[in-house]
Amino acid sequence: MPISLALRGRHAGDDRATEAWANALDVLRDADRIFSTYRPDSYVSRLNRGELAVADCPPEVAEVLALGEQARVETGGAFDVRRNGVLDPSGVVKGWAVERAAHAFDRLPGTDYCLSAGGDLTCRSGPHSIGWRIGIEDPHAPEKVVAMVPIRNGAIATSGLHRRGDHITDARTGTTPALLASVTVVHQSLTQADIDATAAFALGADGLEWMRSRTGLVVLADGTRQVFGDSTRSTTSATIPRGMGRWATKCR
Repeated sequence: MPISLALRGRHAGDDRATEAWANALDVLRDADRIFSTYRPDSYVSRLNRGELAVADCPPEVAEVLALGEQARVETGGAFDVRRNGVLDPSGVVKGWAVERAAHAFDRLPGTDYCLSAGGDLTCRSGPHSIGWRIGIEDPHAPEKVVAMVPIRNGAIATSGLHRRGDHITDARTGTTPALLASVTVVHQSLTQADIDATAAFALGADGLEWMRSRTGLVVLADGTRQVFGDSTRSTTSATIPRGMGRWATKCR
């Protein structure tokens, strides 16, 4: 998947930034080594073949599975990292791994960053910096954006089918929900933003209710949009203004 980095400030482009980038990629490669369902030597592949127990794996495996189990319970089984006995934690791992990788840039003083992987982003800005402006892609016209989201310190994740086909299913039925075209969630944590966006999409029609306690934007299959905001998330320095949703509708 495509991975990109934007830096600005004191260490943008210097040797410390190069070292941080290398460290971030090492974290992502390590996550691939542990969790990839495409590598026969990964711990997840070996778990699926019955060669290992979770206790035999690095502690990160138990951490990711616990996050997946929490989402399964909260969604009534719509989100599940196990399908017909096969373990696939991809719905948790991407955001989780990118969030861990981004810590490499936290060690660059006076430097803002925005790290993106497969369209999910985690951003940091200093107290005297302007925030980042993140465009949400229109699933019906990917060359356009449906909204611009200001983020100072936080994360944003989008789940949909227009880039990768029918890869998200409701684990209760095994079918791909047809009501939603994309779900975007803003959160302090990219791990949680990614899980929430995927869970909302898997829930289909029930995903709209799921989003009422979250901050984000849902684009429905018929092209209409719904903006959701949670004023209680005071630690998340990102919002999708109500007016932005109206603006996006006009720009389509």
